[in-house]
Amino acid sequence: MNACVVLTLWLAAQAGGESPGADPDTSGDADEQPAAPDDDDEPDSAAAWADEFDDFATEDELDDLDLDAAEIVDEGAEAEDAPGQFTTTIVGNAAQRRRLAGSAHQVSEEQLERGEHDDVHRILKQVPGVYLRDEDGFGLRPNIGLRGANSDRSAKVTLMEDGVLLGPAPYAAPAAYYFPLVTRMTRVEVFKGPASIKYGPQTVGGALNFRTRGVPYDGHRAGLDLAGGAYRAGKAHGHYGYGHDWFGVMVEGVHLTHGGFKQLDGGGDTGFQRTDVMAKARLNTPLDETFVHRLDVKLGYGHERSNETYLGLTDADFRLNPNRRYVSSSQDQMQWDRTQLEARYTFSWADVLDVQTVLYRHDFHRAWHKLNRFRGGPTMNQIFRDPDGGQTGLYRQILTGDADSTLPSHALLVGTNERTYVSQGAQMTSNLRFRLWQVEQEIEVGMRLHQDQIDRLHDESPYNMVRRTLVPEGGPREVVVQNHGDAFSGAAYIHDSISWGGLLLTPGFRFELIRTGFDDYLDDSRQNALRFAWLPGMGASYTLFDMFTVFGGVHKGFSPVSPGQDPSVQPEDSLNFESGARFFRKGLDVELIGFFNRYANITGECTFSSGCDPDDLTTQFNGGEAWVYGLEAHAGWVQPLPWGMRVGGQVAYTLTLSQFRGEFVSGFDQFGRVEVGDQLPYVPIHQGGAQFYVGGRLWEASLDASYVGAMRDVAGQGELVPIESTDAQYVIDAGASFLLTDDVKLYFRADNILNQRAIASRRPFGARPNKPMSFMGGIKIDFRR
Repeated sequence: MNACVVLTLWLAAQAGGESPGADPDTSGDADEQPAAPDDDDEPDSAAAWADEFDDFATEDELDDLDLDAAEIVDEGAEAEDAPGQFTTTIVGNAAQRRRLAGSAHQVSEEQLERGEHDDVHRILKQVPGVYLRDEDGFGLRPNIGLRGANSDRSAKVTLMEDGVLLGPAPYAAPAAYYFPLVTRMTRVEVFKGPASIKYGPQTVGGALNFRTRGVPYDGHRAGLDLAGGAYRAGKAHGHYGYGHDWFGVMVEGVHLTHGGFKQLDGGGDTGFQRTDVMAKARLNTPLDETFVHRLDVKLGYGHERSNETYLGLTDADFRLNPNRRYVSSSQDQMQWDRTQLEARYTFSWADVLDVQTVLYRHDFHRAWHKLNRFRGGPTMNQIFRDPDGGQTGLYRQILTGDADSTLPSHALLVGTNERTYVSQGAQMTSNLRFRLWQVEQEIEVGMRLHQDQIDRLHDESPYNMVRRTLVPEGGPREVVVQNHGDAFSGAAYIHDSISWGGLLLTPGFRFELIRTGFDDYLDDSRQNALRFAWLPGMGASYTLFDMFTVFGGVHKGFSPVSPGQDPSVQPEDSLNFESGARFFRKGLDVELIGFFNRYANITGECTFSSGCDPDDLTTQFNGGEAWVYGLEAHAGWVQPLPWGMRVGGQVAYTLTLSQFRGEFVSGFDQFGRVEVGDQLPYVPIHQGGAQFYVGGRLWEASLDASYVGAMRDVAGQGELVPIESTDAQYVIDAGASFLLTDDVKLYFRADNILNQRAIASRRPFGARPNKPMSFMGGIKIDFRR
């Protein structure tokens, strides 16, 4: 207990301190350990459910809806599939989840099926404290930030699938150009606050974890989902598994196709095709023994071909037709392939000790052929900020095809950004549970050795605009980027949960040691760096009358420096505070959290997706001191109705204020010339979401609404400048499902039913729209034998 007090005092003293001496690029450790089964998690029967609360649903029924429950199930063993020791939770049963000493949210399988969304942006808009920047309207390459962390390519969020880092190169190149298909996930978990120190390397904002389908234990499980809709949209999703007490297998595949809603000048495909395939196998000793051993193997393959571009529209063209695409982007297409191999060994000793070891390797190759820039003249950003100027106006006309290329500087440079990634490593986590007198403890220890790398080969070829057509100039293909970045990291953490009556304390500590290397083959140079970070944290909660919990926490936030940066570039470093309260009573859950992230140094990185000039690609910039603070509110409820029906819903709201605390001029375009008090770009002050549903055993109807306030495209203060900000977005989605038999369900979904059109982003280049009104209908067949 004294150590916890000392740790808290030390953190408070560091509020104005310097950033840690660490530049690493580290990844999050898996946090999935088998534990004793949770007998309290499900009511025994419908009668017991009704008897316990005759006015509202039970707390456990609410958990299926509520995002405040961060239950985590061991990979390959969903709660419904895995008996005995392998039905696991990190934060415990329903009563324990109410006592969480920090912020953690969950999107359950029921919620995922209710929405039937294939875009992770639409799912996460219901979670407070999550910031999203749309780019293509489909969520193919999501831009996600947590509590003010820069959302560009989700690079400042630790991303995991089944507790294993999923990014192509989380240390050497953290931009998430790969993202799993959310339609094959059974759960999405969001971690913020002190719990983030378990999931590095990105600990400023937090972590996301995606749960895949488990291997069954009790015979055959199978499902088929076939759907089609507007814009030639189609989905085919199937899975089959078989298992019994000691062995099981499962295969799953998804194929999505879409014709695209954008209209390319002169005609052309603007859609995409995506395929994900996964296979799992499980082998274990008898589950009813004191000591249980289990081996899981997971294989995966993914492929995408999408006719996507970084080129947007001028504001005037957007207002006329937000779906338009300029002919200068007619060559643009992304293709990638990804393979996944994971082997997981778990040892369980009753409910006392769990140890889990994972070996993993992910290979990812992508090639994006697209318009980059003009050979001479203004940059793309300059053109879109002043599209009617003298020089910029002429280049804008060439982009749209309204003028031909007549000078060498008018040539459009179209190139292929080819990148090859490797991410591999080994991680181990262990959980020890014991009780001393009236004090219960669970000590979690995790370690990981990780290596990843990226090889870049970027080329450009000149094209001329001739009579609204891109015509090759005939000049040579020029290699503009050829380099190699690598990182090797060793990470370890310890996290203790100390429970005594209504009091819960969760001290923790994380350590990162990272070696990076960078080879630039064009100038024959090599850079090496060795950096470290130590990241303490502390959370506490106290529950009163089994219905009201107050909690708070503080932890050190960290985001590493990528390979090849100038020695003056420092890691992103912050001290993060949060405090809040939860109220839960008979089917009603309410949560209110205040947070304050005090950056000693905030950073920005130039990427194509952030709209930077190609000459500054991968360069990171210091941003100095900054504050991000605000409120997160969430409420969920379930109300039983007569005849077996129920009505329920949830609402979420986030207020976020931000300001830079120093003056500087940055080469990072989203910072620019910064003054004290300037707000951060792409952090909305107000955002919120609401979900309502009503139905019974045979049918259900739902309505989802979301609001995202206007956001700055570059740092600034005062009134928003239209050319440097996005539009406020109000989007309403609706859905319905009908159960034809116990195994067959029809469903229908309509997105953006009011067809609200808005400038969702100005990055990379120009105004970019949200997805227009669309619909999809399908049939699901599920059976168990």
